[in-house]
Amino acid sequence: MNALTRSATAYWQSSIGKKLIVAVTGAAMVLFLAGHLTGNLLIFAGREAFNDYAQFLHEAGHGALIWVARISLLVTVVLHVIATIQLTRENRAARSEQYQYKTVIQAKKSSLLMIWSGLTILAFIIFHILHFTVKIAGGFSEMMDEPYHTATGESRHDAYGMVIAGFQSSGLNALVVGFYILAMTLLCSHLSHGVGSMFQTLGWRSKKSQDLIRKVSLGYAYVIWAGFISVPLSIFFGFVK
Repeated sequence: MNALTRSATAYWQSSIGKKLIVAVTGAAMVLFLAGHLTGNLLIFAGREAFNDYAQFLHEAGHGALIWVARISLLVTVVLHVIATIQLTRENRAARSEQYQYKTVIQAKKSSLLMIWSGLTILAFIIFHILHFTVKIAGGFSEMMDEPYHTATGESRHDAYGMVIAGFQSSGLNALVVGFYILAMTLLCSHLSHGVGSMFQTLGWRSKKSQDLIRKVSLGYAYVIWAGFISVPLSIFFGFVK
């Protein structure tokens, strides 16, 4: 084991190191969500605008950039989850005996909520990838065989049509939309607390700024929540076709 590996291991094993990893990976995901939402909202601009966006993503860097982004995001999420779980265990073990009963009851409730919300969000991420990337449902394989033709005669993949097919009104899609809303609600509940904690860990929160940061955290979470659920709901109820 060389010096660099030993240093990285020691950093990971320290509480400060894990807190910084949680904060930095959290900040990366906050930025990703804002960017992803901006792209998703182009669905309201129409087929051409949304397909232009999708084509840009898939052709950037000769098609390699989107895979770099996917792998980087996956690594970021895994590091964030592992570091958070380990910190939770360390904090629980560090509690003094005199407060053990009171805090254990509270910790069990918080831990159960964290576990189930975390598993729900993880299940949603996997489903979302299978739904729109692997395309195991929604008749997407047939859509790939019949590419969309633009007004100029250009033939390209109809990402807009895929999203419409994935959320349009049907019995199965009602479950998909419901699951989507549940996952976004749990994610944004985490965001409303996590953004403030991120500022604190990075040393950007003080007594003067903590109230403002709390409001910004809540506001950001509400915007992300409302923005993401607006897409499936608008399609399901026929406002976007």
